[in-house]
Parts: sequence; C-alpha cells; structure tokens
Amino acid sequence: MRALTYHGAHSVKVDTVADPILVDSDDIILRVTATAICGSDLHLYRGKIPAVEHGDIFGHEFMGIVEETGSAVTAVQPGDRVVIPFVIACGSCFFCQMDLFAACETTNTGRGAILNKKAIAPGAALFGFSHLYGGIPGGQAEYVRVPKANTGPFKVPGTLSDEKVLFLSDILPTAFQAVTNTGIGKGSSIAIYGAGPVGLLSAACARMLGADQIFMVDHHPYRLAYAQQTYGVIPINFDEDDDPADTIIRQTRGMRGVDGVVDAVGFEAKGSTTETVLATLKLEGSSGKALRQCIAAVRRGGVVSVPGVYAGFIHGFLFGDAFDKGLTFKMGQTHVQRYLPELLGHIETGRLSPEVIISHRMSLEQAAEGYKLFDKKQEDCRKVILTPGSPHVALPEGDVPNGAMALT
Repeated sequence: MRALTYHGAHSVKVDTVADPILVDSDDIILRVTATAICGSDLHLYRGKIPAVEHGDIFGHEFMGIVEETGSAVTAVQPGDRVVIPFVIACGSCFFCQMDLFAACETTNTGRGAILNKKAIAPGAALFGFSHLYGGIPGGQAEYVRVPKANTGPFKVPGTLSDEKVLFLSDILPTAFQAVTNTGIGKGSSIAIYGAGPVGLLSAACARMLGADQIFMVDHHPYRLAYAQQTYGVIPINFDEDDDPADTIIRQTRGMRGVDGVVDAVGFEAKGSTTETVLATLKLEGSSGKALRQCIAAVRRGGVVSVPGVYAGFIHGFLFGDAFDKGLTFKMGQTHVQRYLPELLGHIETGRLSPEVIISHRMSLEQAAEGYKLFDKKQEDCRKVILTPGSPHVALPEGDVPNGAMALT
C-alpha cells in the first residue's frame, strides 16, 4: 500500500509499504477514504517530538470503510463506514469506565511524555504519534490496522459526506472539549489563542454555545480575517499588539477579563529571545508566552483550558498570578469517544459545519507537498485533507466552499 512516512525533520514522502494485517482478535483493517494533516502532525514533521523513527507512518485524523474484522469484533462489520478516534482506548479499564478515554491505561506500550513519571502507567496510545504513544502506524495511508475496534470506530451515516464527519476523529471533539471545559454559555466571553484548525473550531463551538464575545489571537492575518468573517471573532494580531491580554481585558465588561480562555497554541508558541535560546539548548521544552497571556486575560475565578500540546518545562509560568486569581486549569488529550454522538447530532442539524475550514484538497500522493504548505502557511492554508487511491481529487458537489482550493 501507499503511505506517508517519516525520513527526518522536514522530510516526509509517500512510500510503498507492507499492507497491515490483523494482529489481535479485536482489530479491524480499515480502507481509508479520507485523512487530514493535523497541526500536531507538524510537531512530528519538525522533529520536535522524541521517539519518532525513520519510516513511521503519520496521521491520526482519518476515516473509511471496514475491510476485515478480527474474531472478537462485534461493534462493526465489513462494509461499515466509520470515523476513527485518534485515541486508542480499551473501553474497560479504570479510566475508560469513567469516560476518560485518553487516560486508558492498557493500550500504550510506550512510556508517554511525562518527565516525572514514577510508577503511573502512560496514557492511551495514539495513532501515528511517535513511539512515546505506542508507535501505532497512522492513517495517512491507504489501509490502517485499528486496534480495540469495539471501542473506537464510530459509525457515520451515508447521508453525510466524508468532509462533514472526518474531523470527528480529532479536531472537532478537541475544540468542543476545550470550550466546554471553560464552562462558558449564553452571553459569556472567551478568548482563543491560536487560529489554527483547533482554534477555528473552538470559535465555532463557542458561537454555537452562545458566547457573546469571542476574541481570537494569532499572528497570521489571513487566519484572523477568516475567523472574523466566519465566526464573528474579535481578531488580535500579536505581531502588531505586544499585549493582547490587555487589549482583551479593556473590551470586557467591567474590565474583569474573559470568562474562559483556550490555549490552542501549545509548546511551539512564539516566545521571547530568551525562551528561544532556552528551547534550543534543551533547557526547557516549551515557550510560556501563550500560557502567560491566557492567565492574564481570564477573569478571577475563570478557567484556562489547554488543548494545545505541551511538553517539558515552561518558562515564566506565573503560578502566583493563577493562585491570586483563583483560576482553574483544564487540559490534556481529548476523550474523543465520549463526545461523538453529541457532535454528530450537531453536524446533522447544521449547528456545526466543521468542513468549512478546509482550504486544500489533495491526493495522498501529494501529502509531502501538503505538509510544506501547512508548515509554511502558504496559499492561505488552513486545513489540508488527503484522499488515498487517486492522483486527482474529485471535488464535492457544488462549488468549493469559502474560497477553498483543490490541488490536482
């Protein structure tokens, strides 16, 4: 089969590799019909995540048709059309029983990313996201072995196109969890740092939940303009504004700050020169700029929600400020499976249209080009989806939405 494989930092290519086979009795083999490049895939692409090996297959946002099932699989059958959550969960352990699927303690054979780990088991295995998370081959391929198929694969109706449901695999539930973690509702205010795919869908979820003010901070004008046009956000370009938090606070009622804030940037946020040097010298894992801004922008008693991936030490983490303001922090990988029925319902009723963020449609064979476009933010790239099995991509019925681009 054909699959996107890793060959070193900033070097990926589509190779011919062995077809996957059933290993465990609760595995399935999936024929991929659509997959996507995620913002967190760029951490791998840039060589920022350890334990990524030559030849690893990337991709954790994918869906397709069940081709083959193991003898113990009862939840799906060949021919079913399913979306695959990026979190691999057993469904029966202590954490899965509490719907904390990303904390599943049985699926990850890696060590996880915790530095001060002690004897605690790592969190769930993830598709295509390094050997820290199990080294499970990902979905930027023609076929994928899907473990724990009685818990993961989520059936979707044939009345909805792949594009409408593909993001149930990761970024839509990630955005939804991030926003609901803030506790906002009708008439609330929220600030979202980062206008990438998760940030954009966070704005969509916040608007659906009734937020009155949605501030969005980024340094790519085209993304901010899109978010303002599509979701009615108040855009702030931090290349032009040295202190977005102050600007946000001055526009909130009573200058108290926003009710909740989402850090959809994570550990590769642009920080100070000092932070850049520290990260280069491996003395810290992450810039703390976005997180400091979040702590500053939120009101007393508010919530800082962090879907953006962090690793290692954080420079200038103002814990005293968080204590003084009585803040709550909620963060971590997404418990995808728990949100899927609700989110599918919102898509079916038209309350959410996640597919509108797609800007580029490419074949799997063009995946390396897609990574370059997404990494360099070329051609106003917001989100790339890949279609296996064809050198050319057929557009959905009707015109390409919102100025999206199809590459052939």
